[in-house]
Amino acid sequence: MDHCRKRRLNPRFVILCAVLAALTAAVIAVGISKLLGDRALPAEEISVPDYVEKDYLTVNEWSRPGTPLEKIQGVVIHYVGNPGTTAQANRNYFESLSSGTEEVYASSHFVIGLEGEVIQCVPLTEIAYASNSRNDDTVSIEVCHPDETGVFNDAAYDRCVELTAWLCREFRLKPEEDVIRHYDVTGKLCPLYYVEDPAAWESFLADVSEALAAAEEESQSHP
Repeated sequence: MDHCRKRRLNPRFVILCAVLAALTAAVIAVGISKLLGDRALPAEEISVPDYVEKDYLTVNEWSRPGTPLEKIQGVVIHYVGNPGTTAQANRNYFESLSSGTEEVYASSHFVIGLEGEVIQCVPLTEIAYASNSRNDDTVSIEVCHPDETGVFNDAAYDRCVELTAWLCREFRLKPEEDVIRHYDVTGKLCPLYYVEDPAAWESFLADVSEALAAAEEESQSHP
């Protein structure tokens, strides 16, 4: 009659298996991250900075269709094209389109006013009608300007830099690659001044990169 002995697991073997399992999980996670392009997908509710006022448009066919924004791969900068108007006035214009009378499709996720105020018109989980073929993978920012040159005043410019840097950090975007003008999508002269003066646009991108780096450095020093 054979006698069977119970084998005792070698503790080192158990530890080795645990380490290998952890490494495998890490490799899979990195692979998924690369597959998604290192972009964070929108969550059910995204907490925005305190300076942003949420004043969502009514869900409607013309300015807020409620279509899910399933990925965010860029930020598109626009100018409102109506010199001297406020953020609230432009938000209200988008809302007025809901009647369908004008048969115009238009909106934006954010509108930045002349005093640096920011109104959010559309949640970051939904598309806005702002950037044509890039509506389905970008966040749009409309910026108010005091005159027909389209130059952003200091308050609006600084806030646009700040908000764009926040979006880049939130969704792991690269300013030099993923922040674009409406012009870069359709050839429309928008934002006008920053199309006519490419150096001014490059300076804006540099300011966003600097703000992003500062925010990341602050986050690391105050975890």
